[in-house]
Amino acid sequence: MTSSSFYLFLKIICRLYVPMFYYKKITKIAFSSDPSPLQDFCVADPNSPVFVNGVVCKDAKQVQADDFLFRGLHQMGNTSNDVGSNVTAVTVVELPGLNTLGISMARIDFAPMGINPPHTHPRATEILTVIEGSILVGFVTSNPENRLITKVLEKGDVFVFPQGLIHFQKNIGHGYAIAIAGLSSQNPGVITIANAVFGSNPDITGDILAKAFQVDINVVYQIQSKF
Repeated sequence: MTSSSFYLFLKIICRLYVPMFYYKKITKIAFSSDPSPLQDFCVADPNSPVFVNGVVCKDAKQVQADDFLFRGLHQMGNTSNDVGSNVTAVTVVELPGLNTLGISMARIDFAPMGINPPHTHPRATEILTVIEGSILVGFVTSNPENRLITKVLEKGDVFVFPQGLIHFQKNIGHGYAIAIAGLSSQNPGVITIANAVFGSNPDITGDILAKAFQVDINVVYQIQSKF
């Protein structure tokens, strides 16, 4: 049952069996999943001037096979950077045919000891498969426990990161590592924690971060200078 049909079902049940006072409270439930498609496909039209929650559909008569095709995921990404990893995303931006289908993917390449730094996907759960190498993965549960759940993955292993939770990966092998990730949204979004906290535009004021991290304010300024 889709989220929209479940919501309608819930409203009907509430109308029949729940007093109005409680009904008004219960039916304020919000669903965060991508909307279900109402037709065979809705290829994204990035050139449309219309703004919607998602992407406007291209005229179905103009849809071509290439709208459902992405090439190049076999190619290694450039890992010559500060974190030693590269993410090749395949979202609705790169593959218009994903529009309204609630799914996307990515290839992650790791140099030896490279990391995919702590980050979150605000709109998607992620399922990761190791294609090559040994990768340490982990995620942290929400407040107040902030429990770290971590595991070393080998080739062929699969691990899931729940939606919205901070997670990371690190190549602990001596060679290059590769992983493929599936995500439960056409546009999962990504918030890299260090970049967001220390590299925001404009900067979060140093006194706030100094108090939050319990460090001297000069330490905050030093870290901000790197972003």
